[in-house]
Amino acid sequence: MTDVMILAAGLGTRMKSRRAKVLHELAGRPLVAHAMGAALELAPEAIFTIVGYQADEVERAVRDEAERLSKGRAKSSPDLKFVSQTEQRGTGHAVMAARDGLAGRSGPLVIVTGDAPLIEAATLKHLVQTHHDQKNDVTMLTVIMDDPTGYGRIIRDPEGRLLRCVEQRDASPSELAIHEVAVSIYCFEIPALLAALDQLTTDNAQGEYYLTDVPKIMQAQGKRVGLLCHSNAEELLGVNTRVELADLERKLRERKLRELMLSGVTIIDPSTTYIHPEVEIGQDSVIHPQVIIEGASRVGSACTIHSWTLMKNVEIGDDVTIRNSSVIEDSKIHDGATIGPFARLRAGAEIGEKAGIGNFVEVKKSKIGRGTKAAHLTYLGDATLGDRVNIGAGTVTCNYDGVRKNETIIEDEVKIGSDTMLVAPVRVGRGSMTGAGTVVTKDVPPDSLAVGVPAVVKKKLR
Repeated sequence: MTDVMILAAGLGTRMKSRRAKVLHELAGRPLVAHAMGAALELAPEAIFTIVGYQADEVERAVRDEAERLSKGRAKSSPDLKFVSQTEQRGTGHAVMAARDGLAGRSGPLVIVTGDAPLIEAATLKHLVQTHHDQKNDVTMLTVIMDDPTGYGRIIRDPEGRLLRCVEQRDASPSELAIHEVAVSIYCFEIPALLAALDQLTTDNAQGEYYLTDVPKIMQAQGKRVGLLCHSNAEELLGVNTRVELADLERKLRERKLRELMLSGVTIIDPSTTYIHPEVEIGQDSVIHPQVIIEGASRVGSACTIHSWTLMKNVEIGDDVTIRNSSVIEDSKIHDGATIGPFARLRAGAEIGEKAGIGNFVEVKKSKIGRGTKAAHLTYLGDATLGDRVNIGAGTVTCNYDGVRKNETIIEDEVKIGSDTMLVAPVRVGRGSMTGAGTVVTKDVPPDSLAVGVPAVVKKKLR
């Protein structure tokens, strides 16, 4: 059974931030969450996360990601273990901090950094398989980089075996010219790793315990050391500055947009369109410029999303039109509905088939029925609207009484006049109508006309 260790203790001084580096977000998720996602695909028995700076926040981010990704998974969840590295003295020191937790465990341990967000699970699986097939005690992942600045150089012997790994500050000019680098991703046999850690020293320019020194120590102990040179340098890039963070954001965005376009989605201007990696969009949907779609969103087929729209954690059916400048969060929209322009849906709003939510309409924690229309200047909060309801301009469900939120129920085929105030809790019966400017404080029976302040029933409509 494989274990995983994520190195996530450092501040990341080059980020020029009071936040821990692994908490900075990429594509809407903390950097450490991306590493966590790849690690979970290995189905590990345990995941050790080395924490230090802002340890509580890092732990929370790891647990949140594990919970998010475990939903709907058949595999059992790994044992999440958090190890405190109170003093950061290098990557080797981080692993030393976990010595007690690793003692007595056997089998492979995959070590990854929390700031390499593009690492793919397939790469880690290949590393573990190579380690197993070659019967190595440690297998290092390496890569050829055009610009290896900042990375430890891999020095090989004439047969291609590892001689040593030299960190940038300790490297000679000839060693600095080498382009094969270590990327702090390893697969260790745990007993061999623990034995080598006993001999690790700080005899280097930075006075730190380098994890890159451990394979050489293992070689001297007669252990088998393997190198796996990966073909994709971009996937293994780390984040040290906000410039690099923005560059990886661009790479992820371009990768996602290309994937969507090749699957049948029209994206009119990819340079101004921002779509998170988890988003799903159906064929023949059209995404206009300046659209942002975030989180675990799903958009159906043949939808049109117009410019300056923001959507997050939404579920959208087929043939839906979202007009300009709408903001939609944590909501569901059924087939054929039309939203906007300048609409806001939030907090579990659900819009029925062929319904229409127009300009400057806000829907919060409400269910809107099939074919129902609220065309403009309306607030619908904590409400349930039936089918084929028409809401006049300026209508407000007055859902808060100063202590609690209350529900408004509007049954099928009701017509609500402009500027109607519905003081919840209240119900308007099927087929009823309110006059303009009505303040409804009591239930309105079915098939009735209610007008006035407060509303009174003037007559039956049927």
